[in-house]
Amino acid sequence: MNSKSKHTTLIKTEAKRLGFLSCGISKAQFLEEEAPRLENWLNKNMHGQMHYMENHFDKRLDPTKLVEGSKSVVTLLLNYYPSEFQQDKTAPKISKYAYGRDYHFIIKDKLKSLLNFIEEEIGEVEGRAFVDSAPVLDKAWAAKSGLGWIGKHSNLITQQVGSFYFIAELIIDLDLEYDLPTTDHCGTCTACIDACPTQAIAEPYVVDGSKCISYFTIELKENIPTEFKGQFEDWMFGCDVCQDVCPWNRFSKPHSEPLFNPHPELLSMTKKDWEEITEDTFKKVFQKSAVKRAKFSGLKRNIEFLKR
Repeated sequence: MNSKSKHTTLIKTEAKRLGFLSCGISKAQFLEEEAPRLENWLNKNMHGQMHYMENHFDKRLDPTKLVEGSKSVVTLLLNYYPSEFQQDKTAPKISKYAYGRDYHFIIKDKLKSLLNFIEEEIGEVEGRAFVDSAPVLDKAWAAKSGLGWIGKHSNLITQQVGSFYFIAELIIDLDLEYDLPTTDHCGTCTACIDACPTQAIAEPYVVDGSKCISYFTIELKENIPTEFKGQFEDWMFGCDVCQDVCPWNRFSKPHSEPLFNPHPELLSMTKKDWEEITEDTFKKVFQKSAVKRAKFSGLKRNIEFLKR
């Protein structure tokens, strides 16, 4: 077994041990196919007020600009599909990824462990860990590394697993064996396009971020445009509709990460509880949650917007 093959096996085995769903590896190079797509998406203002999407255009497309001398992009998936859901069917809804503790911290810790392991086992390796907070096109790298294909709702889908997982990367200056992309298995299905409450899927594989419920409830800092009143299907933080209706998510299995388990009160809160939520309850239930990003005032705004 040559060193490339040996190192690749070592990394993938350790990723599994750390609880990652899967691990795929790609050559660190310019993303030629994605460049015109990203440019077109930005030119059409589909990023709304997410102005940070306009920054670091070259870095988003070229990992060697993020990590000098990098040779490989190691992409990892971490399942977050819950075993229990909000009980009151009439209550405002939270996207499943935000049920537990903020994933950024959990994944960063796992990535640091993996990077330390690589340095201990292989020697001095330069690299950086990324969890969707840096200019990295996560889904493009995951697809390139054979971990799934990008579906018509623009999320990554994996056969036998679905799409309820986080994507993260290590960009390192180590030569490894690279995986091959998989094929698209969306076929003629348009379930996500048909079900999107705000018609945010502009065309297959292109989501107009400025019309997405997740954008309105998390990213948008001003008032939600009134023309979308009555279209949110009770989503107060994020939205899972396009994933919930995807046939491939019949295969979703509950995660095994205790830190992703929700605060006990979260699942039992009723519609009335949410409408009367106080700042103290917000702080208690969402102490270390991604929901804090919306702040108490943002969540209140979203809940008010849902009232008929």
